[in-house]
Amino acid sequence: MNLETVKYEINGAVALISFNRPEVRNAFNAKMTEDILEALVAAKNDASVRAIVLTGEGLSFSAGADLSARDNKWSDTEVALNEGYLPSLREIMEMPKPIISAVNGAAAGIGSAYAMACDLTVMAENSYILQAFSNIGLIPDGGANWFLTNTVGYKLAYQIAIEGERIDSNRCLELGLVNKVTSSDTLIEEAMAWAEQLSLRSSQSLRLTKKIMREALDSSYEDIYSLEAEIQNTLTGSEDNIEGITAFMEKRSPNFK
Repeated sequence: MNLETVKYEINGAVALISFNRPEVRNAFNAKMTEDILEALVAAKNDASVRAIVLTGEGLSFSAGADLSARDNKWSDTEVALNEGYLPSLREIMEMPKPIISAVNGAAAGIGSAYAMACDLTVMAENSYILQAFSNIGLIPDGGANWFLTNTVGYKLAYQIAIEGERIDSNRCLELGLVNKVTSSDTLIEEAMAWAEQLSLRSSQSLRLTKKIMREALDSSYEDIYSLEAEIQNTLTGSEDNIEGITAFMEKRSPNFK
């Protein structure tokens, strides 16, 4: 991989992917949208990788789009969002492996969308989410309107968007925007340990639960019930299912493939 703005590391069964433009607080330019997509696809295609952690080098997760960048790759903002950012955001949401965002410092603008797109989130105590678009006459993008509305409801989502204030880690925890808050010193350690725990679980269970729950956001109860029944039928009697039952009966930890 020819990654200039993203770091890609493998630790056991976990891939650690880091935005790597710390000199601009990991603000996005065109190259970083390409690099993050390449890293995500590599993690997806690596059979030895069973879980992923996404974070930022330095003091911030990501400050959003680099307003000082002069990228000629995209003709306008709509093209940038649809051709630059959307492929990697979609890759996160459709990834067949769990992704944990480890948020250090600021997750601002479209950077916050990458944090919220992940399946699980750990935030450092001194970190925050920021939607400052209204301060410059814009609207939240990167799907932030969808993430916020589906997580905290319309009224709070609208307030967060239009007031443009920092939402600190403890408030994010209260609102359900993140799963855990920890110290900045142990952020990566805790996120990696959580990912390692998940890597020991049934990959088919994690993959298909993610698929169903993502679809549940835009589906009826009956449609999801039917999908559950269909998938459960295909998993019943599978190798992982048999191993899980056997391990339970033998009072040992399962060894999922």
